[in-house]
Amino acid sequence: MLYGKHLSWPALKPLATRALGSSDLWRSLYFLNIYRLLLGLLLLCLVWIFGNDMVLGSRDLTLFYRVNIAYIVLTLLALPLVRLHKPPFNLQLGIQIGTDIACIVLLSYASGGASSNLAVLLLVSLAAAGLICRGRITLFFAALASIAVLLEHSYSILTQDASVAQYIQAGLLSAAYFAVAWVSHTLSKYAVASEKLAAVRGVDLSYLAEANRLVIQDMPDGVLLVDERGLIRQSNPGAARLLGYEFEGERKDTLNDCAPLLDALYGVWRQSRSNRDEILNLPGTHCEVRVRFLPVQREGFGGAVVILEDMQRAQAQAQQVKLAALGRLTANIAHEVRNPLSSISYAAELLQEGEQIPGQARLLNIILDNAFRLNSIVLDVLQVNRRDRVQKVAFNLAEQLPYFVDNLQNTEGFTRQIFEIDVAPTCVVNFDRGHFDQVLWNLCRNALRHCQRQPGSVKLQAKCSEEGRTVLDICNDGATIPIDLVQRLFEPFFTTSVGGTGLGLYIARELCEANGSQLEYRPKEGRACFRIVFGGKNEF
Repeated sequence: MLYGKHLSWPALKPLATRALGSSDLWRSLYFLNIYRLLLGLLLLCLVWIFGNDMVLGSRDLTLFYRVNIAYIVLTLLALPLVRLHKPPFNLQLGIQIGTDIACIVLLSYASGGASSNLAVLLLVSLAAAGLICRGRITLFFAALASIAVLLEHSYSILTQDASVAQYIQAGLLSAAYFAVAWVSHTLSKYAVASEKLAAVRGVDLSYLAEANRLVIQDMPDGVLLVDERGLIRQSNPGAARLLGYEFEGERKDTLNDCAPLLDALYGVWRQSRSNRDEILNLPGTHCEVRVRFLPVQREGFGGAVVILEDMQRAQAQAQQVKLAALGRLTANIAHEVRNPLSSISYAAELLQEGEQIPGQARLLNIILDNAFRLNSIVLDVLQVNRRDRVQKVAFNLAEQLPYFVDNLQNTEGFTRQIFEIDVAPTCVVNFDRGHFDQVLWNLCRNALRHCQRQPGSVKLQAKCSEEGRTVLDICNDGATIPIDLVQRLFEPFFTTSVGGTGLGLYIARELCEANGSQLEYRPKEGRACFRIVFGGKNEF
């Protein structure tokens, strides 16, 4: 499927917040503690291995050991607290940076003061603090480190005869503390701004990707993303339906596997790069499609997007547009025709009442018969516009069908045994009653016209599924409709009857669709059969 990973809309909204959440800060603080632990272990190992051969601990080795071990123990205690996120982040960071300042200054004093250069290690702690906390508190840490270094050197001068000239070194080191703190603070601001921008861009891209996925997945046309070797990287359900091929996410299919003819056309397109659309009849499903290739050349990917447009769907849409326009036109014409038609019929009836010449009666009957036929066509045309006035009501087919057959019997004058009704007592449907009577009237009259008029020749059978879906079959024992005529059954003005208008089945289907149902022809057990599927797609 396109965009294999599905992102729901609620999951996208807090994305920016998650990107800048506290989890990253706690992770950075954890790695800072790992550095502090390694630093303490390294200093301890160096003193233990090399002893008095190094500057470390040269002034007071016992103090150096005690402070170093205390530093390691405090760092080990801080690690689980960071994992637990307790106490709060800012408090933990302040305690740990304060511990670094105190311990490193004491280690520097135990190693000879400013000449040991151990105080330089505070630059790393201050830089890390500036990048982690992303606030001006880093300058406060730099001030504490500067005061501690200057106090340590002053104490060394008073108690250990340290050189006053090294104040310059301590001052320069303090200035370096402030410089590093300010640089890290500035870099952290840029980092925060970059993270916010990246988070916003990430949300925009996620929304765009989700919108693209929903649009392409729901497209009735087929879409395939194919690389230069003919390997299908992505597909949508429309392509699987048109090609009659089941795409699997793990398996890498080629264009030749699912449609060799399409693969050959792709090879020709790669040579010529012509954007002309090609009409192709797919062998697997016998679907006629218009094929378009859109080149994709980006970041080393050289392939194409293959679009398969279903010609049958396009033709059906065009037919619907033409039929809608034709319906409006014929409805207007029908209104204009009814008035002169009524005048013609009325004049013919008046002539019948007066004195007639030989042969006039036959001519008047011809006029009245054709006027009646034209009036029937006008009424059928006007029925097309009734589909927009739907008033659905719930009724039980077990009660409605016998009542309808009785009314039809009184009108058409057939024996009741011709109709057989088989309806489950729980078949309740939602349908406009007037529309339902019109649809059933057309279908039952067609069944009577073509059946053998024997007991049970016309059968009305309704059944319900477990999901509450209902279907109604109207079958007769007459000849089934030839296959070459089935596709034209529901076309307007198409009829096989001499006196028919060709609008009965077309109007019946339009009224069914207006009520959210479907009418289709389904021969069953050698009988001609029309099926009404109430509520949508046939699942029987």
